[in-house]
Amino acid sequence: MSTTQQSYIAVEESKTAAKPVSLARLGDYLELIKPRISTMALISVALGYTLASAHSWSLLPLIHALLGIGLVAVGCNSLNQMLEMKSDALMPRTANRPLPAGKISLPEVLVFGIGAALTGIFYLATMVNLLTAFLAMMTLVLYVLVYTPLKRVTSLCTTIGAIPGAMPPILGWTAAGGNLNTSSFAIFAIMFFWQFPHFLAIAWLYRHQYHQAGLKMLPAADPAPRIIGWMCVIYAVALIPVSLLPQYVSLTGTFYSVVALVLGIGYLAFSIRFLRNETRQTARQLIWFSLIYLPLLLLTLTWDRLQLFN
Repeated sequence: MSTTQQSYIAVEESKTAAKPVSLARLGDYLELIKPRISTMALISVALGYTLASAHSWSLLPLIHALLGIGLVAVGCNSLNQMLEMKSDALMPRTANRPLPAGKISLPEVLVFGIGAALTGIFYLATMVNLLTAFLAMMTLVLYVLVYTPLKRVTSLCTTIGAIPGAMPPILGWTAAGGNLNTSSFAIFAIMFFWQFPHFLAIAWLYRHQYHQAGLKMLPAADPAPRIIGWMCVIYAVALIPVSLLPQYVSLTGTFYSVVALVLGIGYLAFSIRFLRNETRQTARQLIWFSLIYLPLLLLTLTWDRLQLFN
């Protein structure tokens, strides 16, 4: 075989070898931004936007909002994983994430996260409006600089973390030109209270891993019997009247309230089931229903809102 042929084969082999490396790296960055969580957040943004602009819905402003908020979400998730790299390495469920597994370097994530977040905020300020840019910035600060560090200090971090967790539909609402009023507060309150049974059930499942990683999450490694179950029930009970607020503030009609009541009773039933028998099965069932509850509630809320303008 000639030297030229050998060189050609070597080049082709290097190209073949480089291709999967590039795809793997893309996959690492995709995992870094938590695509499922980011997608759910952007769907909530779109629904919030539709709720505020039901009488004059327009696609282009929504696209601008999704782009800007999406970039901020990318920054949030990336910087969150950067700050949690050491604790993630101590938990089996997160040890294979890009940073603790050494797939991406810390400086890369820092530049990537800050760059995405600042670009998103600037984009929102110029292409959407200043209020949405400000709220997105505050969401970033609360999530990355307050909630994430507090996880190593106090169990109150769950309550703090529920604030940025409830913001996506509000960002969509203000992106459509909506004001921070009783209607937006009703949406925020629903999102806020919904999170507690959902995340408490997840934390209960992984309580020993959180404890091993030094995170001060609720529940503790060995919580008092039924204490987490009772907390889930209390928040599920509180969510029922809160979920009926949209009709009270004239955001929707009766159909939404009926669906919200049925879903709320279902959420409460699964919480009570978990309270009566705190097992991995009942915890997973509660999480499963919570993931059905929220999209159904928000879709019904949006649909019923649109009916008011038909």
